[in-house]
Amino acid sequence: MTDPLAAATADAVAAASADAYTRIVATLIRVTGDWTLAEDCAQEALTLALQRWPREGVPGNPGGWLMTVARNRAIDVLRRASVERRKLAELAALALADPSPAPAEEVADDRLRLIFTCCHPALALEARVALTLRTICGVSTADIARAFLVSEPAMTRRLTRAKTKIADAGIPYRVPTGAALTERLPGVLAVLYLLFTHGYNADGRPAFADEAIRLARLLRRLMPDQGEVSALLALFLFQHSRRDARRDRHGNLLALDKQDRLRWDHAAIAEGVRILAGTPEDGPYALQARIAACHATAASADDTAWPAIATWYDRLARIQPSPVIELNRAVAHGYAYGPAVGLALLAQARAGGALDDYPLAVAVEADLTARHGDRARAASLFRRAAAVAHTESERRALLDRAGELLRVDDRAIELGIRRG
Repeated sequence: MTDPLAAATADAVAAASADAYTRIVATLIRVTGDWTLAEDCAQEALTLALQRWPREGVPGNPGGWLMTVARNRAIDVLRRASVERRKLAELAALALADPSPAPAEEVADDRLRLIFTCCHPALALEARVALTLRTICGVSTADIARAFLVSEPAMTRRLTRAKTKIADAGIPYRVPTGAALTERLPGVLAVLYLLFTHGYNADGRPAFADEAIRLARLLRRLMPDQGEVSALLALFLFQHSRRDARRDRHGNLLALDKQDRLRWDHAAIAEGVRILAGTPEDGPYALQARIAACHATAASADDTAWPAIATWYDRLARIQPSPVIELNRAVAHGYAYGPAVGLALLAQARAGGALDDYPLAVAVEADLTARHGDRARAASLFRRAAAVAHTESERRALLDRAGELLRVDDRAIELGIRRG
């Protein structure tokens, strides 16, 4: 039986961690310059909270309590290591300060510095995502390793190399300004997008999608004038609103047109609509968010504004051309103007060979072919897509589509025989 007090304490620690962890790590990195020390002290503070709060009660200022414990632990470690006097002096000043949350500007600066440092282009994209999960989100190394399909020691080495590269390359712990900010921000948003995708994919980890949304909210609060930041948050909200309706009671994936829209998170959709209303239309995330909004706000699959979606994809393909965007554009035009149009655009998208044996491309051809009337060929294509699917959930869903088409043909033959 679960101990109610322990459960309540764990919830309190989790809530305080979500609010304070990044601030603590960012502040200690700024003061000490030691990435690992900052993370270790923050984690030790959380561990001590789990031990002491059940006995002593949750403090009135949980975040301040955690900051005080983490800061004192850092002071102890640095004293034992006889580190540079200036750092000790700065930490001593912190020890005398009020442990209440720092002024909003200071918190914003520290958190933004940390986000932009984790997402520095000198690091490989995978390393940026892993470092963001570990340092900003507080996700355990073991969980990150499972998400990337590597061992925990391998992920530990990868994270250590990333931190070492930041130190050795002299990557500045600061937020870029002016043109540099404009150049770097898309890289930060790309990391958040990939983080969300890790959680939203068929067999992904939902907690990663939740963390991406939390970070997008934080980034929007810290950078309210950046329209693409707001658009990315709106996109996440529209996509994630369907999380509880994407599977049937047996755990099988459901296509968008088969989902129970009453199970969608309509509060998240409404929030996304409000956010999107105030953003420019010309950025890639703004265009993707408007496409997602067309799906999220449609009363039913038949009410989906496919001509509008096709227009948004036309614009997206012009500013951010890629084989996957061209593939989605073919789908949109196929539903807006007929499967023959979609198949023609799909052929163009596949002409360069970039989509060869890409499961989604084969599935799109199957869907458009079925709508064009050739169900037998469509079923064969769905089976081919299943053979190269990346996850078991996707494989089952594609085989189910093939089976549905064949059952329709069998029923048609049976009805023909009876009538004859």
